[in-house]
Amino acid sequence: MTAPRRPQRARDPEARRAALAAASMEVIAENGVGRTTHRAVAARAGLPLGATTYYYPTLDDLIAAGLRHALDGLRSDLLAWDERLRDATDIAQTLTDLVREYLADRRQVRIEYELCVAAARDTALRPLAEAWMEGLPEIVAATFGAEASRNICALLDGFILEALVTGRELDAPRLTSAIRRLAA
Repeated sequence: MTAPRRPQRARDPEARRAALAAASMEVIAENGVGRTTHRAVAARAGLPLGATTYYYPTLDDLIAAGLRHALDGLRSDLLAWDERLRDATDIAQTLTDLVREYLADRRQVRIEYELCVAAARDTALRPLAEAWMEGLPEIVAATFGAEASRNICALLDGFILEALVTGRELDAPRLTSAIRRLAA
C-alpha cells in the first residue's frame, strides 16, 4: 500500500523572489555582505536552499536583488513622507509624527540602521544609505532650505538612534521643539 500523496502547494515565483530579496537585506544587515550566503538567506526566508539558487544563481545576483528591494521600499517611504509633508500645516509636528510612525516597527528600523553602518564598510551598500541620506533632506529642503534640512535630518537620526538604543518611546514634544528651533 502506498502513502497518500500530499497536495502540492501552489508556488508564487514573485512572492518567493520578494521573500528572498527581503531576507537577503536582513542577513546583510546582520552579517555584512561578505558573510551573506545563499544558505543563510534561504533559512531566513523559510525557503529551500534550491529556491535561492534557482531565482538568483549567483550570490551577487541575490545581493543585488536585496539592494533593489530595499531601494524600492525606501523610495516608496520617501514618496509617502513627501506627500504627508506637502499637505502638512505644521511641518515640525508632521515630521515628529512620521518619525513616531517609523519607530513603530523597531525591527525594520534596526535593519535599516544596520545597513547604514554596513555601508560605511562595504561600498556595495552605499547606494542604499546615500539614497536615504540624500532623499529625506531633499524633501525637507522644499520647506526649510538646504542647510536647515540637513540639520533637521541629522536631528531626526539622533532621536531615532536614541530611541533604538534606550528602548524608550520617542520624546515627541522635545523633537518637535528642536525642529522648530532649527527651522527658525
